[in-house]
Amino acid sequence: MKQQEFLLENYSSFNLRDIFECGQCFRWNEQDDGSYTGVFGNNVINVRKTDKGMLFKGVCEKDIVNTVIDYFDLERDYNEIKQTLAKVDNNMKESIKYGEGIRILNQDLWETIISFIISANNNIPRIKGIIERLAKKYGREIEFNNKKYYTFPSAEQLKDVSVQEYRELGLGFRDIRLYETTKMILNKDVDISKLNEIKDTNQVRDELLKLSGVGPKVADCILLFSTLKRFDVFPIDVWVRRVMNDLYIHKEDEKNVSKKEILKLANEKFGNLEGIAQQYLFYWRRELG
Repeated sequence: MKQQEFLLENYSSFNLRDIFECGQCFRWNEQDDGSYTGVFGNNVINVRKTDKGMLFKGVCEKDIVNTVIDYFDLERDYNEIKQTLAKVDNNMKESIKYGEGIRILNQDLWETIISFIISANNNIPRIKGIIERLAKKYGREIEFNNKKYYTFPSAEQLKDVSVQEYRELGLGFRDIRLYETTKMILNKDVDISKLNEIKDTNQVRDELLKLSGVGPKVADCILLFSTLKRFDVFPIDVWVRRVMNDLYIHKEDEKNVSKKEILKLANEKFGNLEGIAQQYLFYWRRELG
């Protein structure tokens, strides 16, 4: 694979930090010059902001232009989405201002499933470390800028990996989950290749919930951050519970705020854009503390 380049000159709603640090992905890392390098699919790409635009350089399996347009969801009008959500209230308007460059990536479904199983009760540096070790041991090597990178291993590449081998990578209690889910997907107990054909988001969620290690929050993250691209979900973690209570529910102890209460409120306020609203609110609250 040869190195390719693509300069995105006219862009909006595209900020590197907002996209890569908002909690949706784990294989993009900031470089010393402020650019980010990431591995996705069979591609390694570095992206940096220049005077002329966003410059993408990398080793890609296919044409870099189409690869970037698809992965970064560049054909979606985020300005229109932000205008719609900003009308909801001032809280939403402020959170959009803070994370105005967020775009929800089109991440591979299989990789997203495994990554978010690994993310359960975990912190981002540790999640990144586990995924990197998994890729290095079982993925394919790609060289870019005289450095070695590794693709995320496919289900097929993991088919003979034992629970013990996962444990040795530092997966902890998630080792059995990864093992079981890989087997379920290989056996087509859950046929992930068919999930995009299902229109009803609740039905897709029910399928994902059959997978070992996938609870409601992980299922909603998979629905939102993968190529399934369902914006009518609202993943709830400690930060989302906190921000929804601080801004809207106002209970003395946020632990008393039920998931049902949050979901009802989110749906009433943000409608079928609740997934993107969640990202603005989550990023704003987590970054500002």
